[in-house]
Amino acid sequence: MSAVAERSMGPPRTMPGRRAGRARTWGQVGRYAVVLVALAFFLFPIYWVVVTAFKLPAEFMRNPPVWFPANPSLLQFQTVMELRGSTALRNSLIIATSATVLSLVVGSLAAYALARFRTGGPNLGFWLLSQRMMPPVVLVIPMFLLFREIGWIDTHHGLIVLYAVLNLPYVIWMLKSYIDAIPIEVEESAMVDGSSRLRVLWGITLPLTMPGIIATATFAFIFSWTEFLFAVVLTRNNTFTLPVTISGYFGSQGSAYGQAASLAVVATAPLFLLGLLVQRHFVRGLTLGAVRG
Repeated sequence: MSAVAERSMGPPRTMPGRRAGRARTWGQVGRYAVVLVALAFFLFPIYWVVVTAFKLPAEFMRNPPVWFPANPSLLQFQTVMELRGSTALRNSLIIATSATVLSLVVGSLAAYALARFRTGGPNLGFWLLSQRMMPPVVLVIPMFLLFREIGWIDTHHGLIVLYAVLNLPYVIWMLKSYIDAIPIEVEESAMVDGSSRLRVLWGITLPLTMPGIIATATFAFIFSWTEFLFAVVLTRNNTFTLPVTISGYFGSQGSAYGQAASLAVVATAPLFLLGLLVQRHFVRGLTLGAVRG
């Protein structure tokens, strides 16, 4: 009877399993397709700027468009660096680097005071961070009037101080979270051995938070490097930064697409190299700041 029953049941049913497998496969294909479309959407502007930087002037407005120049040329790079590009690059390097260093020095001291001494109460950190929520356009006119009064218009130190102040709320907030992640017993044991509070800060606490400092410095540098609004209002010909100089190639009398694209590549290259150099420390720094939640 059992043999007859087994024969009557027939082969095992595998169609639902096959359908589920095909559904999962098509689902994965759909997800990959969406990712590829999104990737192409976000990367195409970067590709177009890079390709335009290597085109000849006759290829800019050609119809159909030139997707890749037959004879890539460095003419646009040479032209833009001989005109204003080299000065703008030097100004951006000086201003962004100095503002980042200044904000880190001041911000590390303030963050340590907030983390260890609870200076200003529990809500001071939130109040500092809330200052970055104010739209920058609200500060443009007051900053212009102040800078004109003290003679800081079109100066390096004017933008350095301004960018450092704008970076401070974020720097303090980030560094405080990294310092909070370090057990205070480490500092107490060093002070028992005779170390001063300042020596503990510079010799123990900050080295332990170095990945977090690198992550914070990266964000601060990117802000100072790419800031446009204050730079275009508070600078003249002597201290134009890269974003302001790039915008100058577009106007009502015409646009220099090749020079703007080549200078955009020059402006992006340092950020790309910075990301490659600090990516390992950057990821560790972000993870360190999230440990305490």
